[in-house]
Amino acid sequence: MIRILFFTTAVTLLFSCSNNNIIHPGRKKIIETVYASGKIMADSEYTVYALNAGTVIEKMVNEGDHITANQVIYRINNSAPAAKLEAANQAYSKAKQDLSPSSRILADAKIALQNAELKFSNDSLQYARLKALWAENVGTKSALDNAELQYRTSLNQKLSTRERYFSTINDLTLSLKNAESQVASAQNDYNNYTIRAERSGTVFQMLKEKGEAVKANDALALVGKSTDRIIRLAVDQQDINRVKPGQHVLLKTDASGDKIYEARVIRVYHTMNESDQTFRVEAIFTGNTQQSFIHTSIEANIIISEKQNALVVPSQVILSGDSLKVKLDGKVKTIPVKTGIRTLNEVEVLDGVDEKSAIIIPPAK
Repeated sequence: MIRILFFTTAVTLLFSCSNNNIIHPGRKKIIETVYASGKIMADSEYTVYALNAGTVIEKMVNEGDHITANQVIYRINNSAPAAKLEAANQAYSKAKQDLSPSSRILADAKIALQNAELKFSNDSLQYARLKALWAENVGTKSALDNAELQYRTSLNQKLSTRERYFSTINDLTLSLKNAESQVASAQNDYNNYTIRAERSGTVFQMLKEKGEAVKANDALALVGKSTDRIIRLAVDQQDINRVKPGQHVLLKTDASGDKIYEARVIRVYHTMNESDQTFRVEAIFTGNTQQSFIHTSIEANIIISEKQNALVVPSQVILSGDSLKVKLDGKVKTIPVKTGIRTLNEVEVLDGVDEKSAIIIPPAK
């Protein structure tokens, strides 16, 4: 919708005739605007939230402090996650030790493998010796069969022991990786109880005090840039197609009364807020002054177009189809006109009448 909230003109150039129901067009500056409402935000403003439930044990900064990225803001009680992290670190240390060169588990497995290899080597030599003698008809078939059986048994034991040795290495490697994962998870849980700033800025609001209980996703602090402000506006869907970056904005705030600030549109968002059928528009202050308070409500006029010395008539005299009733040569005629800029109260006439035209004011409905 189009509204003129706080524009004023020094002189009204619409002159009435002696006949109270006739006026003449006048020339003046006319400004077409789009109305918007909203609030002032800190640039790069964000809210810090609790990631876990607990109790505030330490409040590290105060409102008004400048903080840097990753700086600690709050500490939440963390006895349970601390114990979990310690247990995870101990499990990791043991898993790492079990896979080290000094590991007793690996040493025992390696000794078992070496013993199996030595036994296989001896049984293999004994079997080969008896087999060679048997080829020369020396020895007994029973002794050879027993040596072959012992050789094959030793071979199977060697292969099985080797498999167990490398399986032990794989199991210990997997245990170490699992322990690393458990440490990372426990460390993350532990870190979540230390609330840090995402970006540098000024602390505008601290929402919890020492000793207060917090729940997961509770807001803890409001942070943003110290001086830079963003004007967040809501524009009706019927008007959004006429709003463009770079357009001039005049606004006033609840905190500053009738003082008018100047701003400039910097960004138009293309997704509609379905709850109120508006689109988000952002602007920044221009000139030497800006409102220092944040979250104060504002009303604004976004200037869509303006024209000096425009020929204008009151909007109430424009008939449907953009026509006017005029008195011409003593007769009343309805003539079409070409219109331009429109405001809530006035319409620019581009063609069809001039300052001398006698326009008849329609009767009030």
